[in-house]
Amino acid sequence: MRGEIKRNHYSVCIIGGGITGTALAYFLAKFGENSVSVFEKSYLSSGSTGRCAGGIRQQWSTRSNVRLAMRSVKLFERYKEDVGMDIEYYQGGYLILSYDELEAQQFEQNVKMQREEGLEVEILSPKQVKKRFPYVNTDGLVVATFCQTDGHANPHKAVIGYALAAQKMGVDIYTHTQVLGVDVQNGSVVGVETTKGYVRCNIVVNATGPWSREVGLMAGVELPTESYRHQILVTEPLENFFPMMAISFSGNFYMRQTMHGQFIMGQGDKNEKPGINYNVTFRFERELAEKMVRVFPFLKNLRVIRHWSGMYNMSPDAQPIIGQSKIVKGYFYAVGYSGHGFMVAPAVAEALAEQIVFGKTLHTDISYLDVERFSGKVIERERNVV
Repeated sequence: MRGEIKRNHYSVCIIGGGITGTALAYFLAKFGENSVSVFEKSYLSSGSTGRCAGGIRQQWSTRSNVRLAMRSVKLFERYKEDVGMDIEYYQGGYLILSYDELEAQQFEQNVKMQREEGLEVEILSPKQVKKRFPYVNTDGLVVATFCQTDGHANPHKAVIGYALAAQKMGVDIYTHTQVLGVDVQNGSVVGVETTKGYVRCNIVVNATGPWSREVGLMAGVELPTESYRHQILVTEPLENFFPMMAISFSGNFYMRQTMHGQFIMGQGDKNEKPGINYNVTFRFERELAEKMVRVFPFLKNLRVIRHWSGMYNMSPDAQPIIGQSKIVKGYFYAVGYSGHGFMVAPAVAEALAEQIVFGKTLHTDISYLDVERFSGKVIERERNVV
């Protein structure tokens, strides 16, 4: 994937080698586009994708996210067969815990909407949670929801799988190759300037996650995103017994056990300032450890073996921004995932590839996720975000 640029012209240049960029390359090639390149300034999965916990959840508070996630689950279920790689995909479910009465009422509305969309979701009382998941301390719990078809996968393997499959279909992927600028002439994309030279193209796709705003401005496209640090840690392993992802918005945490027995967990920080920051803090470890041991007492004697940070690329309504610029012809974007890009990227990539190749989407409508939705209109904010 290193090396000099093979061609001086591509129909589509994708900027970003995470789950969106590689999945989009795969679907474009699958749909017959034979002139596609991906430019990644570091290594594949080096950005937000490779730093996420790998959860795949369909339980959202907005229909748009539910629909995207449900379509993505169908694609994840077929991933090994379609793409040809085992990505450790496992549907152990998502247990969402609420410690707040108002949030519990919102959960009832969420479940009603989710069921209308065809999602099978359960509402569980604290007693039901304790009976079903005896290792969870239910003190202070008001209600919980559970969806068995939610799950998790290995983000790195998902990216590599899409990349390898795309390459087999003729996609050129350039790692350690940074895009320095997008060339726009007479209102249309005509090329990109990279650290390895200039490349002509008809279409540019911004799939750069934390750098989406800056890459948008390269073409004069304003994308209202901001990036915030989000820290994660992983413990030493235990024997596997914890199949689901446990998450709480009011409790501000999430956790899952990997196939190798370690526990990955994290929390949000309302005091975090926008900006690229990959440093980690002892305060995070202390606060999260105290909280998680209360809810999951079996964690008490486990040691932390790794601690890292990634970036949430946030949009104003915590829903992704997907579409084509009305100002610059040939400029597309899939950004602002707000912490759930890995979960919905397959559906987003499929839909965006359909839009580019066929001029319309065939499986999932993404028109309402265009950046134009922020033009003076009332927006519906996604509430289910840690």
